[in-house]
Amino acid sequence: MYTEITANKRKTWLLLFLFTGLTIGLFLLLGASLGLGFYESLIGGTVFSFIYGMISYYLGDKATLATAGAKAISKRDHFELYTTVENLAITAGIPTPKIYLINDESPNAFATGRDPEHASVAITTGLLNKLSKQELQGVMAHEMSHVKNYDIRVMTIVVVLIGLIVLMSDILLRAGLYGRGGRDNKGQAAVIFLVVGLVAAILAPIIAQIIKLAVSRSREYLADSSGALLTRYPAGLASALEKIRDHGGKMRRANHATAHLYISSPFGSKVGGNVGFFNRLFATHPPINERIAKLRKMAS
Repeated sequence: MYTEITANKRKTWLLLFLFTGLTIGLFLLLGASLGLGFYESLIGGTVFSFIYGMISYYLGDKATLATAGAKAISKRDHFELYTTVENLAITAGIPTPKIYLINDESPNAFATGRDPEHASVAITTGLLNKLSKQELQGVMAHEMSHVKNYDIRVMTIVVVLIGLIVLMSDILLRAGLYGRGGRDNKGQAAVIFLVVGLVAAILAPIIAQIIKLAVSRSREYLADSSGALLTRYPAGLASALEKIRDHGGKMRRANHATAHLYISSPFGSKVGGNVGFFNRLFATHPPINERIAKLRKMAS
């Protein structure tokens, strides 16, 4: 577990470093297209990457919760849910995260934040209404495992960086269409940036998907196992996943940028079920039937 925590912290800084390099490179390209000086572009890219990086680190969780339409609750609002999370936090040895409710009939849940001291867990009304006490413990233990293992930091930052990748492709494309270089190289620069922008627009969703896959699927198996150890009852989470699978509905505010955060795909559990090779290759979650089988095996 401690090895996983260390790896997650290292990956966080690696992502931010790569983001800084990409942003500075983008500003240098845009500066050349617009006829700006090298140092002007370098300073602009550095300042932007610093500000955007800090926003990703400190406010990424708030953006994620807002995108999901999550509302904070208190112990008075949902006593059983609140006390379940409190007890699991004590068992896991971490602070109690903030608890949010999403008004959606599709059963799902996720965790977000930059560390256990600044973490949040969210669950849909559809899932909360369907679960027994033991199933609720299983789901919340899964999410608390993401918190304890620092999965939330990497996965939350990815949400913001994916948005940047899409923005970068759009900026490069517009630079090609409307860029204003010097008189002698205006046409050449426009053609170059148009080509680069078109390539980026095609590759952007693929790059975003690769990033999500790098931080998501294996972590779901780990969180399933860690959550089961936390409750000492793997069957509880297995039963909850079966209810999620059988519902199969899509969340009203399903979003590709945040899909990897959820315990099951917000586009419907069938996406993570027994699917073909191609769909399985690009799915943000491992097949839900395989997860259930592993948990049932742990329980036997």
